[in-house]
This record gives sequence, C-alpha cells and structure tokens, in this order.
Amino acid sequence: MPPAAVPDEVLTTPLTGYLLRNAAEDRPAFTCRTFPGPADHTLTWPRLLARVRGVARELRRFTRPGDRVAIVARQDLDYVVAFLGTLYAGRVAVPLSVPIGRTSRARIESAFADATPTACLTSKNLVEKVPSPPAVVLAVEDIEPADAEPPAAVAMTDPAYLQYTSGSTRRPAGAVISHRALVASCWQTTRCYHADASTPLAGWVPFFHDMGLVLLIATPVFLGSRSVFFTPMEFVRDPLRWIRLLAEHPGVISAAPNFAFDLASEAAGDLEAVDLSRVNSVLNGSEPVRAATVEAFERAFAPFGLPRAAQKPAYGLAEATVFVTSAGDEGPTVRTFDDGEPRVSVGRPYGQRIRIVDEEIWVSGPNVADGYWGRPDDADTFTEDGWLRTGDLGFVHDGLLYVAGRLKDLIIVDGRNHYPQDIEATVEAAHPSVRRVAAFAVRDGRGEGVAVVAGCTAPDESVETAVRRAVSAGHDLPLRALWLVRPGEVPRTSSGKVSRAAARERWWGENERHG
Repeated sequence: MPPAAVPDEVLTTPLTGYLLRNAAEDRPAFTCRTFPGPADHTLTWPRLLARVRGVARELRRFTRPGDRVAIVARQDLDYVVAFLGTLYAGRVAVPLSVPIGRTSRARIESAFADATPTACLTSKNLVEKVPSPPAVVLAVEDIEPADAEPPAAVAMTDPAYLQYTSGSTRRPAGAVISHRALVASCWQTTRCYHADASTPLAGWVPFFHDMGLVLLIATPVFLGSRSVFFTPMEFVRDPLRWIRLLAEHPGVISAAPNFAFDLASEAAGDLEAVDLSRVNSVLNGSEPVRAATVEAFERAFAPFGLPRAAQKPAYGLAEATVFVTSAGDEGPTVRTFDDGEPRVSVGRPYGQRIRIVDEEIWVSGPNVADGYWGRPDDADTFTEDGWLRTGDLGFVHDGLLYVAGRLKDLIIVDGRNHYPQDIEATVEAAHPSVRRVAAFAVRDGRGEGVAVVAGCTAPDESVETAVRRAVSAGHDLPLRALWLVRPGEVPRTSSGKVSRAAARERWWGENERHG
C-alpha cells in the first residue's frame, strides 16, 4: 500500500500560521527544566507570540527578507523564541550550537563562512564569545516583547532555515529546508505516532540538530501541544532524568540516538518507582539502531510498565528535514538474515516514498530539502526528478526498511562487502571494557583493509587480543590496525554519532603522514 500523501491544506500554511492560531489560548507552550531542583520555566502561547514578535521587530531593523540569521544560544526558552522569531520575520534561520570547545567553534565558523549570516541571535553571556561575529549580534533576553508585529508573508517554497549536516562522512553542508518541507515533516511525525494537541513532546536532544529542532520546537507549534525539555548535558549527568520526564507526561513522544538508550538502560538500577505504561513513543534514531540496545531497553524498563511497542526505531536525515521512516504501532522488528547479524527495522515511510537503487536508499516527498546552500552542483545528492540520494545503504523486507550502513563507509576487502557498524558491534561485544568504536576502510601496500579505533576503559594486551580474535572469527578479517583509546577520544559528530571520517583522519591519516 502506498504511503498516505501529505494533505494539501497542510502544505499551504507556514509554521508561524500555527503559532498565531495557538496564541488564542492561554495555556503552556514550552517548558524548560533546569537543575538542580528541578525547576520549570514556562512560556504560554500568548507570551511566546509576544516575544517572537519582539525578535521579528528587531531583526527587521537590521536585516532584509532572505537574510540568514544565525542562532548561537543556550538550549532554553530563548532558543525557541529566536528560531520562531526568525521565521516570523521572514528571515532564514541557521540553528547552531554554543561555542564551547574547539570543535564546536570550528563548526560554527564553518557554518558562518558558508551561510554568511547578517545577524546572530545569542544568549546574553555568549555575546562576546560568538566566533567571527556578523555585523549585528543580539542577545535574545534583552529584546522586548511586541504586541502588533505582523508575520512575514512568505511563499511555502521559500527557505525557512538551513540545517547543517552532522559531518559524519564529509564537511558539514547547509540543507535548505523550506517552509513547506518543515510543516510536511511535522505532519509526517504526528501521523505516524497519532499525535494531536493533547500529546506532549519531551526530551533533551539539541535544538541545533534536526531531531531536536523538529520534534521539540516545530512539532509542538504545528500541533498546538506542549514541549518540555532540558539540555543534553543534564541528560549526560543523569540519564534517568529523561526517563522520569517521560513518566511525568502521559501520552508523551520523545526521541534520542541509540547511545542514549544504552546509557539509560545501564542506569536503570537506580530508578525509583515510576509509571511508564502511558508512554506513546520513544524514537530511536540519528545513528544505527542496534538489536542489543532494543532488547536491553525493554528489559530495563518493562518492570516500570513501558510497553515494548513504545520503542520506535526510526530513520531520518537532515536532507529530508528529519523524518523518513519509523516503526509504527507494532514497535521494533528485529530479524536475523543470512549474514547472521540481527538487524532492527526502521519501519516504513509516512507521507513520502522510498526506493532502493543499487542498494542505496532514495527518498522523495514534500519534506525533502531544496539542495545545499550555495552549492548548485549537488546533483549527486538531489536528482532532477525530485529524489534524494541519501548515501545510506539499505533494503526492504516485508515492507519494512532496514539500513545497512553508509555508502561512503562501506568496507570492501577481497571483493566482499563489510558494513562498519557490524564490525563495531563485534568489537564492542568482544570485551566489557570497550565503549564507542569506529571502524573504517584503509589502504596500504597490501590493498584494502579495515582499521578500528576503540574506546576502552582499561586498555591492555588482553583487550587487543580479544578484539582481534572477535573480528577475525566474526568477519574473517584481520585488522590492519587497532588503536585502544579513552572512550571520550573517539570522535563524534554534532549529533552524537561516531565520526568514522574523523577517526580515520586522526589515526590512520597520522600514520600515513609519518610512514
């Protein structure tokens, strides 16, 4: 059965139109939870609209329609106001992280050089820390609300924002997300999970990432529902804060990358009595979904009432706004195929089409981006007939999509294909001290081979022996190189995925440069 099409009436109203509609009711819209405490800080729909109008008024003083406005702010209510205020003004938002650390500053500088923003909206304590600042830098907290500022008249095909990709296989690029693509993605999410105005959205995934931006900011506006969130750092400090948040809000929808499910499962022994029986959906996406993670999460939280079907393995990418496929009411489907590896299905599409071309997943639908900012030569990704070539390998079985790996990450040794995530899973299972793994193809005088960088809490010769034996037995592959490093040294992208490209450059590249 072909997926249902996004209704035409959805595709004719920008997100700010839904914001105006919601502001007719004085009820909670967005809540930011802070710690210690916890303490909740809430904006109602009318108050949110007033602050959004204030941002739009200020942006119109310094910028013109179509100008890019960078958002470099803390993950709090001001980030929500900044993003929606930019759209309300008819400018193009560029959601980014805070400039903490060398890596994040480099990513911001790269995005600034690419998007050339005219203005930057930031937090008051970050004004002096914005790297390579545009001519205008505004602290969102200092902007006064406004009562009568009208929304910009935008075409649905106009760019709403630039979503910078995570950079797992190449230099980050700004996917151009139109107003049409944004509301289409919101509809797809709500259709899949049967969400409406009574459905709370909750979580901690960063707003500069497509998953956090669409699920925790855009979708609540689209539905007129409530969003409750805290920061990624607060999740890392205590993963059970996420689980407690889910228990507080019956019917909740949330999302996180696979590693977060692992962290929460490992901490479950410290969870006090909570009721998870009314959780709607917890999406597992953004990085490969592992069967062991699905089963561990169920074992950890079924005693607290979490239905297995609430786990929703999903697949998406920035070039599709975010949503491509997801498990539905049936929950996770795990199958073992001829290669002996258990694989988790990422479900089926809603409001778009997928097809497999030479093992690559292609996507078509109103949620697909309009290319990369400033890169007219992107035909390798966006075809003339409207298909997005994802660069991900996959297959369809019994109507469900399975993602096998990245096309650029595929390792070919002696004519046989090896998916890096399968090798990474083998390495992680080889020894209990191994955490976070990057496997990648290398080439030397012996031809193509595979190398591994493994985060390890207690590196010694026994770990190296166990890893090499496991890869040899499980994949009939000798490791060309193996580095055991501290878990935090394994590079990640901005969305938390292991960056194989960065790992290869740092370790194998160093090896090549010095012979």
